[in-house]
Amino acid sequence: MVRSDENSRRSRCRVAQEARKPRLDRGGQGGRLPLEGPPNVRRRLILAVVGLVALILVVHDVPLRTHLRRVERDRVITALERDASTLAAKAQQLLAQSNPASATTVSGVTLAALVEDYNATSEALVVIVDRDGGAQAATDPTVAQDQSYLNRPEIASALLGNSAVGTRRSETLGEDLVYSAVPVLTTDSVIGAVRLTYPESVVNARVADRLRGLLILALISLSLAFLAAFLVATSVVRPLRRLRAQSDTIAAGDLSARATVEGPIEVRELAASFNDMATRVEQTLAEQRRFAGDASHQLRTPLTALRLRVEQALATVAEHPNRPATEVADDLEAAVNELDRLARLVEQLLALARTEAPGATVRVDVDGVIAARVEMWRSLAEERGLEIVNEGSAECIVDAMPGALEQIIDNYIDNALDYAPAGTAIVISVSRTLSEATIRVGDRGPGMSSAARERAFDRFWRGPESQNRPGGSGLGLSIVAQLAAASGGRVSLRENPGGGLLAAVTLRVVSPDGTPR
Repeated sequence: MVRSDENSRRSRCRVAQEARKPRLDRGGQGGRLPLEGPPNVRRRLILAVVGLVALILVVHDVPLRTHLRRVERDRVITALERDASTLAAKAQQLLAQSNPASATTVSGVTLAALVEDYNATSEALVVIVDRDGGAQAATDPTVAQDQSYLNRPEIASALLGNSAVGTRRSETLGEDLVYSAVPVLTTDSVIGAVRLTYPESVVNARVADRLRGLLILALISLSLAFLAAFLVATSVVRPLRRLRAQSDTIAAGDLSARATVEGPIEVRELAASFNDMATRVEQTLAEQRRFAGDASHQLRTPLTALRLRVEQALATVAEHPNRPATEVADDLEAAVNELDRLARLVEQLLALARTEAPGATVRVDVDGVIAARVEMWRSLAEERGLEIVNEGSAECIVDAMPGALEQIIDNYIDNALDYAPAGTAIVISVSRTLSEATIRVGDRGPGMSSAARERAFDRFWRGPESQNRPGGSGLGLSIVAQLAAASGGRVSLRENPGGGLLAAVTLRVVSPDGTPR
C-alpha cells in the first residue's frame, strides 16, 4: 500500500512537471514558432519605395510652394505694371486739362470710362490721381472726388516721377495688397499717377489651387509607387513563399519535393541551391537507411551464429553436467570466433563512419608509406609463398586524411594475399604527373569481371568468388573508396595486364610547404 501511494505521488509529480513545460503552438503554424523581428520582405520593400518617393515629393514640393508664390506674385506685378503704363498713356491727355474728372478726349472717353473698361476685364482696383494727389477716377465708388492719396507711399513716389511696385498692408481695406504705381508724364512734368492694386489673398488662392493640383499629382505618384512596389515585392516574395512551402514539405518527410526555379536571378540561384541541398539530403538519408539495413543484415548473421553456439554449449552442459569441459570446447571456440568476426565487423563499420566525418588532411610521403607497408606485410606474404615487390619511386608528397594511404594500401595488399596464387608476386608501383600521384597494387589472382569491378566499392557487396571467404564483410573496399574521397582522391579497379587485378588510388600532389601543384 505504501509503494502504491509512493507511485501515485510520483505520477502526479510527473504530470505537474509536464504541465509546466512550455509547449509549441502548432495551430496554423505547421509546428513553427511565431517569428519576431523586422517586417517581412514585401512590407519592407513597399515601405522603402513609397517612403523614398514621399521624401522626393516633400523635398521637391515644399520649396515649390515658395517658388510658386513668388512666380505668381511676379506675374501679377508684371501685369499690373503693363496695365498701369497703358492706362497712364491713355489718361495723359485728360489729366493735362484743367478739370480732369469731367474732361473728355476727342473720341469722348473720360477717366471714369477708362477705369470702368479696365475693371470689366481685370480684378485689379484702379485709382487715377492728378499732380496734387487728388483722386480723379477710381474703381471703388466710395472714393470721393479729389480725395487725397498723398499718404499712400507708392502714389507719392509716382508723383515724384518714380514707378513703384511691391506689397504692403492696407489699413483701409484690412488686407495685404500687391500694387503698381506709375507717373503720368508730359514732356517736362508729372501731371498725375495711376495705381493698380491687387489683393494678395487672390494671389495666395491661385497658388493654393496649383498646390492642390500638385498634391493630387503627389498622391497619384504615391499610389503608383505603392502599386509598383507591391507588384515587384509580390513577384520577389511569391517564389520565396513557394520555396518555404517546399521546405515545409521536406521537413514533413517528403524528400522528393523540389522548389520551382523561377523569379529574379537571385531567387533562382537560391532555389537551385535549395534543390541541390534537398537532393544531397535525400541521397544522404537514402544511403544512411541502406547502410543501416545492410549493417543490420550483416550483424544478424554472426549474432545468430553466436547465439546458436552458446545455446548449444548451454544445452550440452545442462544435459550432461558431469561431462568434462573439453566436450563443449568446440562450441565455445566457435562462439569466440563469431565474437571476433562481430568485433571486426563493428570496427569496420566504425572506420567507415569515421571516414564520412569531415577532417583536415595532412602531407604524406608516398615512398615512405609504401616502404613501411611492404615491410609490415612481407613476412605474412612469405608464409603464403608470395613475394611483395616495391617498384619505382615517386619522390612526392600527397594530400590525404591521416592514416588514409596506409589503410588503402593495407586493404589492397590484404585482398591480393587472399587471391594471389603461391609463387607469384604482388607488385606495388607509383606513377605521377605534375598534380597527381597514382599508387597501384597488382596481383596475379583470378581477377574480377567488369560487372564485379563496378560494384566492388559498394558497401557490403561481396563477389561470387568471395562468398565463402571466412571473415569477409564486404566493407574493405568501401572504406578504401571513402578514405580516398575524403582525401580528395579517387580509386579504381581494372584488369592487370597478364592476368589478375590492378587496384589503384590517385591523390593530389602537394609541394613540401603544403600548397597544391
